[in-house]
Amino acid sequence: MKIKEWLSMRHPVLECLVTCLAGLLYAIALKYFVFPSKVILTGFEGLAAATAYYFENSSLFLLLYGISQTFLIIFAFVKISCVFALRTLLTVGTVMLGLALLPNMEFASPESSNERIILVLFGGILAGLAKALSLRMRGSTGDEDILGAYFAMRYLKPVGTIAILAAGVSTCYGLLLDYIKTGQIELMVNTLMYTSIYIFTSAETLNNFFRKFKLVLLTAFDKEPKRLGNAITAAAPHRTYTLQQAKGGFSADTFNLVRTVITHEELPEVLDNIQKECPDAFWFHHDIEGISKKYYIKPIG
Repeated sequence: MKIKEWLSMRHPVLECLVTCLAGLLYAIALKYFVFPSKVILTGFEGLAAATAYYFENSSLFLLLYGISQTFLIIFAFVKISCVFALRTLLTVGTVMLGLALLPNMEFASPESSNERIILVLFGGILAGLAKALSLRMRGSTGDEDILGAYFAMRYLKPVGTIAILAAGVSTCYGLLLDYIKTGQIELMVNTLMYTSIYIFTSAETLNNFFRKFKLVLLTAFDKEPKRLGNAITAAAPHRTYTLQQAKGGFSADTFNLVRTVITHEELPEVLDNIQKECPDAFWFHHDIEGISKKYYIKPIG
């Protein structure tokens, strides 16, 4: 069996191990890069982090984080799926264990005049990768990712978009506490700048590595459209396609144009099938924005 085929299969034990790896990666991002740089996280974990920064008590973050994630995981059970909620519970549990048990280490100096930007950027990339990895395993790192998965399925929006929206309230709350504690507007604005960099780095990384809700229009040309259609539906049975007769401007030959709208997640398998079944077909694809809410995307869980 090829490695690619083996990885594409569902192995519950392997998926659980990868889910734990995503949780550990997220804990590493938080403990060694995000928390030292004092940036404000998104959603409820952002509220918890800002409160912990204010009182200078890391245990307070674990307490508030655990309480908020409990309610969100219950929401996931009810509104998304049992599998998604259980995988999220596994990830969040690993994050909390990682934060509690990982040794204290310092990889860069967090002061603005030193290497704070490196901590913020690398922390954002690691956090985005952890979120994408967990979502690909049909779970999440909790917090706004749960709401992101729910609204992404409902409104067909990239998951990272919700993270940016969720950042609004937590950032305002964190900046307010920062100003109350220091009384310096310069430090507050500095935190805002670094927080913005972290949020957009994390969200962009997530959107680039988890593309379930990004859509493409695939167009293919062949003289035997039935083979093209069968190749598409064999790889994505829940998809349909449109046939259109066309005429070559140079050769004047008659051929058929086949179009289908699929997700980035489905694209590689569909293209592999077309190349296998219709090696002479010509095809191209491009990203599209905006689509009817009737368009079906398989749930994450």
